[in-house]
Amino acid sequence: MVTTTLGITQTLAWGSTYYLPAVFADPICEALDLSRAWFFGIFSGALLLSGLVGPTAGRLIDTYGGRDVLAASNLVFAAGLALLAWASGPVTLALAWAVIGIGMGFGLYEAAFATVTGLYGREARNAITGITLFAGFASTVGWPASAFMIDALGWRGACWAWAAMHLVVALPMSRFLVAKAPPPEPMAAADEAAPEGMPWSMIILAAVFAGTAVVSTAMAAHLPRIIEALGAAPTAAIFAASLVGPAQVAARVAEFALLRKASPLITAQLAAGLHPVGAVLLAFLGPVAAVPFVLLHGAGNGLLTIAKGTLPLALFGPAGYGLRTGLLAAPARLLQAGAPLLFALVLDVAGPRTVLLLSGTLTVLSLLALLVLARRMHQPGGS
Repeated sequence: MVTTTLGITQTLAWGSTYYLPAVFADPICEALDLSRAWFFGIFSGALLLSGLVGPTAGRLIDTYGGRDVLAASNLVFAAGLALLAWASGPVTLALAWAVIGIGMGFGLYEAAFATVTGLYGREARNAITGITLFAGFASTVGWPASAFMIDALGWRGACWAWAAMHLVVALPMSRFLVAKAPPPEPMAAADEAAPEGMPWSMIILAAVFAGTAVVSTAMAAHLPRIIEALGAAPTAAIFAASLVGPAQVAARVAEFALLRKASPLITAQLAAGLHPVGAVLLAFLGPVAAVPFVLLHGAGNGLLTIAKGTLPLALFGPAGYGLRTGLLAAPARLLQAGAPLLFALVLDVAGPRTVLLLSGTLTVLSLLALLVLARRMHQPGGS
């Protein structure tokens, strides 16, 4: 029940926040007479803020459990979306996204993973995978749902609709269907479980999460536009981009079936290698390779999401998991804050193939870092 509940509420949380700009940017910019650079700069600020508050959210979940923290995040999301519906210029738009950014820091995957880790300890891997199986459809559901609501209600009405879903659907589910966590393990347990030299493993892991997060954020914000810029029709670009969700879920099902007993390092290494292959195909073959690219990118992104939850658990144990994952995610959130704006500028100035080269390079570097981490972990006394 907890896994299903968090899977549903995470789907709603991601679809109504992180995946919002890809569909909302154009109508909001047109209505408020803003450039896309302004809009994505404000969205980047929200991601930056989410990274800053993430460790605090993790510490609260470690101490008190995740049920009430997640319920509170639904209230914050609803408030931010309501403010977005009232936005009339850059100042009010920035205020709305600041509130949404705080909600993202307290209510996205890291918080959900910390919640189930507080409930199940080292046995939380299956729950983490289960949550991602549901929420892997966030873009598949979120993008078309946003587009439909904008057509039917206008972008302001769509914001109100998303806010209402947080209050009517997600809030009661988070508060009443998620169990209260037992008292946390003492932090001494974390110190005993952590091998000497752990900070290097944390640094490498944080770098991997940051590199892959920049790519996933950029693709979430610009994927339909990248495909369209290569020559695809708008409807074809939206269709191809919407396959990210099914690809994520299919990869997670495969991971659960085939790699459930394997080290999460193997999952992460496989994941980091998929996006560069798709990027090369799309760059050289053009729109005909749009679907293969999206499937490879989505599969890699889906596996990486699992690794972000399971790698810290496997390497460092459950004690202090919330704070640790908050710290690991902070550099990713800080760097990915600039990804939508950076990739928007690169796309406008240098074109879609340069965007693919940049994203492919970042994921290759992440793969190399994972190989270094694996080698360190297999060395005597390594971490």
